[in-house]
Amino acid sequence: MSASEVAIDRRLVQSWVPLASLVLAVAGLGVSVYLTIEHFTSSTTLACPETGALNCLKVTTSEQSAVFGIPVAVLGLVYFVAMLVLSLPALWRSTLPAVRYGRLALASIGVLFVFYLVFAELFTLNAICLWCTAVHVLAVGLFAVTAVGTAYADPSDL
Repeated sequence: MSASEVAIDRRLVQSWVPLASLVLAVAGLGVSVYLTIEHFTSSTTLACPETGALNCLKVTTSEQSAVFGIPVAVLGLVYFVAMLVLSLPALWRSTLPAVRYGRLALASIGVLFVFYLVFAELFTLNAICLWCTAVHVLAVGLFAVTAVGTAYADPSDL
C-alpha cells in the first residue's frame, strides 16, 4: 500500500469515530459478560433492586429473557464481540463495502432488538433492569456513532 493510499484510508472516517465505537463496544461487552455470568451461575446475585419497577431479577428470569432458547445475555455478548471487532480502527479504514455496511447493518439490528427488549420491559413485564438499560444505552450509542461515522465518511473514497 502506498503512502497516498494510507492517507486516503485515514480520511475515510472522522478520527473520533473508531475510538468512540471501540469504547462503547468494550463497555457493552463488559456489561454483557456480567449478565451472562449471572445468568449461568445464579439469578439472585444481580446488583440491582428487586422491588417495584426496578427489578432485574424479574426481567432476567422472564420468558422474554431468551430468544429461541438462547439467553438474551448471550446474544448481547455475541453482538458486542462482533461490534468490537468491527470497531477496530483498521476496519473503520476499510474501503470494503461489506465491512462498512455490515457494521451499520449489525448496529441497526442491535438497536432494533433494543426496542423490542425495552417494549417487553415496559409493557409486558412492567419492570426495568438497570443492567439491561446500560446495555440498551450502549447499543443505541454504538448505533449512533456507527451511523454518523458511516454517513460522514468521505464518499469519494468509497
